[in-house]
Amino acid sequence: MTELRFSRRIGRLLAFLALSSCTPGPESSIVDTASASQASPPPPPSIERGSAATANLLQSRQTGIVEAVSRVAPSVVSIHVQARRQIESQGFWDFFVPRNRQELIDGFGTGFVLRSSGIIVTNQHVVAGADRITVSLANGDEMEASLLGADPTTDVAVLRVEASDLAVPPIGRTTDLLIGEWVIALGNPYTYLLGNADPTVTAGVVSAIGRNILPTRQQTGLYLDMIQTDAAINPGNSGGPLSNALGEVVGMNSSILSSTGSSVGLGFAIPIERVLRVADEIIRTGSVRRAWVGLEVTGAEAMRDWKSSGGVAVSRVAPGGPAAKAGIPEGAILTEANGRPLRNFLDWEAVKLDLGVGDAITVRLREGNRTLSRRIVTGDLPTVTATRVNVLSGVDLVTVTPAVQSERGLRSERGALIVGITAEVQRQTSLQSGDVIIGIDRTPVTSAQEVAEVINSMRARVTFRVYFERNGQVGFTDLAFR
Repeated sequence: MTELRFSRRIGRLLAFLALSSCTPGPESSIVDTASASQASPPPPPSIERGSAATANLLQSRQTGIVEAVSRVAPSVVSIHVQARRQIESQGFWDFFVPRNRQELIDGFGTGFVLRSSGIIVTNQHVVAGADRITVSLANGDEMEASLLGADPTTDVAVLRVEASDLAVPPIGRTTDLLIGEWVIALGNPYTYLLGNADPTVTAGVVSAIGRNILPTRQQTGLYLDMIQTDAAINPGNSGGPLSNALGEVVGMNSSILSSTGSSVGLGFAIPIERVLRVADEIIRTGSVRRAWVGLEVTGAEAMRDWKSSGGVAVSRVAPGGPAAKAGIPEGAILTEANGRPLRNFLDWEAVKLDLGVGDAITVRLREGNRTLSRRIVTGDLPTVTATRVNVLSGVDLVTVTPAVQSERGLRSERGALIVGITAEVQRQTSLQSGDVIIGIDRTPVTSAQEVAEVINSMRARVTFRVYFERNGQVGFTDLAFR
């Protein structure tokens, strides 16, 4: 009986404890375990917009980047380009298709307003070969644009639209850029997939300044003295503005280095001072005059010898040219130009790129054991006195094929090999037998026929740059036709 009464008491106590644990208290609730998994989470507390704490949070959202974008974005435009491209024969069945077929291809890029009267700047490679250019303003309006002029060497082009009172962004300067400061890239990457014309914004820092990018067989253009940034720049961003944190445009987004074709944190922008100078000359005259110094320096093949030579070696001085008049001898080592150290030929080209005709350039050079200073006054780039037909008749070209590449030991798989050249044309152009022409301006060429087509399509007085492979290295020469 005692054991029975004890066990009954224990049973009542356990039942009481179990019941007590399920009784809701001030900090507990009864949950239906069958529907617990389907219960919705409690709603977030509503934001009291009028509270002081919320006002501080809302104010903190208005960062410097947000303010900068608001100043620049209204001036950004999207550019749609249509161009015709020749279709080459691909096989036997193309025999039954008409020759000289063409297809219409679309291209996309970005630009920004430079003058409220309808002047827009973008990259030259965005509008190269365009038959039709359409500009979409930030408010969604679309209009046809005309090309006022373009300079492939600096990769700057100027467009005009019939509009007025367009938004113009504040313009900054690159002379006080700081490595590591915030910059914002605005543009329209993949705009053909999007439903509006609002620019895409990416932010990063200034990774470096004064960057020079060597030409390659895939990209024949030469980019000099560029702003490097890790702000994401993707296809379609080309021609858009690069802004500092104050909302001032300091550059024009132009190129990326990438093995995938998309941003990997290596973006480059043209300094705004160069954009303004080139655009102003195009607006005034329709083209850009290239300053001529009258000397050539050793190129990419000597870049690794810089530490031992302490500068760039003068390989050729044009008789009667500006450098010859200033007393610059062949074989001298240029160590400085306008206060800028010269480490390789790209530094020298960067100095020349921002010179106007008639500008003076002060160089320091070493000749033997002497260190000298000379002042060169630049002139106009000499024109090729022969006509285009005569120049072509003075150069024998063959298209590079696998057999030609193997026979000549060439690195280039495509291009036009010079197998013969007259002494007169060689003197005028600096080209040599054995050079492989791989590009004219920023247009790659893959055959002898393409070289002839590009040159014959050029206007008189046009200045252009020929890129070629020589001894395994990419070089270039500037030419002009009368």
